[in-house]
Amino acid sequence: MDTPTADAAPTRPLAMSDVAARAGVSHQTVSRVINRHPNVAVATRARVLAAIKELGYRPNGAARALATGSTRTIGLATANISQYGPAQTMVGLEHAAREAGYFLTVSVLDDTSARTLTEAIDRLATQSLDAIIALGTHDEAVRALRKVHTAVPLVAVLAGAEGHDPAVWVDQEAGAALATRHLLDLGHRTVHHVAGPDGFVEAAARARSWRAELEAAGAPPPSVLRGDWGPASGHAAGRELVARRRGGEPMTAVFVANDQMAFGLLNAFHEAGLRVPDDVSVVGFDNVPEAPYSIPPLTTVRQDFAELGRRGVQLVLGLLGGEQARPLPVAPQLLVRATTAPPARGRGRGEG
Repeated sequence: MDTPTADAAPTRPLAMSDVAARAGVSHQTVSRVINRHPNVAVATRARVLAAIKELGYRPNGAARALATGSTRTIGLATANISQYGPAQTMVGLEHAAREAGYFLTVSVLDDTSARTLTEAIDRLATQSLDAIIALGTHDEAVRALRKVHTAVPLVAVLAGAEGHDPAVWVDQEAGAALATRHLLDLGHRTVHHVAGPDGFVEAAARARSWRAELEAAGAPPPSVLRGDWGPASGHAAGRELVARRRGGEPMTAVFVANDQMAFGLLNAFHEAGLRVPDDVSVVGFDNVPEAPYSIPPLTTVRQDFAELGRRGVQLVLGLLGGEQARPLPVAPQLLVRATTAPPARGRGRGEG
């Protein structure tokens, strides 16, 4: 076997020019393909991508950043990723960023305070990022976003229409209106509500819309029960509603602010001998993967988190391109399953 001599030149790393030579195109064309520029012929793009694969070429991110002024990286500051909504929103953002040829670097907050969110954004701003996305649902954090200034575009997600501008969000009030109207249209005289915890944008919006729909229909709004988004708090609310019903308060329909609490509520009703939907109809919110498999399958409001992520990244890209976009909120969808039905005659007061 021949042994390399001391005078042998070291093997140089692959360069963009090697890809250009293999594909028979210019250096600039290879750069356009790597940066996903739209003005490249389909056949040319395929030839360049094939050359990249054959050679095993990996673009030098640092060199590309120096040449283009872009790192193709978006920072995300988020909390509550243990909850379904924020977690799925983060997944949607990451997928949309990847599809657009961007990386997503994530800073997970220890809590939802304004100080923690502001500090996380400040840390992200010191890195070489093209833009920052703040995923905030707590009132205090959303208010703080209005006062944050960064050298790169800052977009808020899930913060609602009254939060930082620019922002993308699911229309929470429209979703709560769908749930409440569905129950009223079935013939229920009123709808009880198990709300999310104080201080959360979504909880306030859903409760506000629930009340507005009842008042518009001339239905008396019952006193609100409040949970913490978890099934145990939904179970406790269910037991309280059972006690109210046995005490003589009419109760035939419940709108619960998320599916996890609705699962706890269904369990409490089952323990008390209340049949769903024969005795009580229940609507949740989120459409978590377990919702179609509860007993009975849960009627709920679906939030399209993949679309929310796509719109969030689209807004970032538009801002980077100098656009002043005003995105519309993502529309929710009511999914009617087996936990809702018209009220049974004579039911709702004291039975169960």
